[in-house]
Amino acid sequence: MTILTAAVLTVSDRSFRGEREDLSGPLLKELVAALGGKAVYYAIVPDEKEQIQAALLDLADRQRVDLILTTGGTGPARRDVTPEATLAVIEREMPGLAELMRMEGYRQHTPFAVLSRAVAGIRGQTLIVNLPGSPQAVRESMELLGPLLPAAVALAKGEAPPNGINDPAWTARFGTGRK
Repeated sequence: MTILTAAVLTVSDRSFRGEREDLSGPLLKELVAALGGKAVYYAIVPDEKEQIQAALLDLADRQRVDLILTTGGTGPARRDVTPEATLAVIEREMPGLAELMRMEGYRQHTPFAVLSRAVAGIRGQTLIVNLPGSPQAVRESMELLGPLLPAAVALAKGEAPPNGINDPAWTARFGTGRK
């Protein structure tokens, strides 16, 4: 089995300018490692649609990473343009991942989770997922998505999911899905 390669892209004007330390990007790198993956790229870009798109295109098309995780720029503020940049580059949307973050975030943590406009999708064989910008929301979102990401990446690449779709670890965590 190959190691999942991931890129972490923090989208923040203040962090890009050095006015605020980026805590979410480094946390995402740790969480990728905890999944058994390897963060092979990390950068901070400003809240500029064209720069976000250029980074996503480079990572998916040239560097061919398996997974791109963005953090920040998903809210309703005027400068929050990460979803628009992502929608401009993905070829197929995977709405269930973003829906899961919003709904379970709402149910388990805060009603503000539904204000996220995060999206997820596939470009080529790369899965791109927008995460919120706060470290707490990143951790909570990855607790939900983490078990699903290796399978989603494998399927996007046309491969069988690790340990098959009936992985006992998934059944232990999520149940059989039957009532």
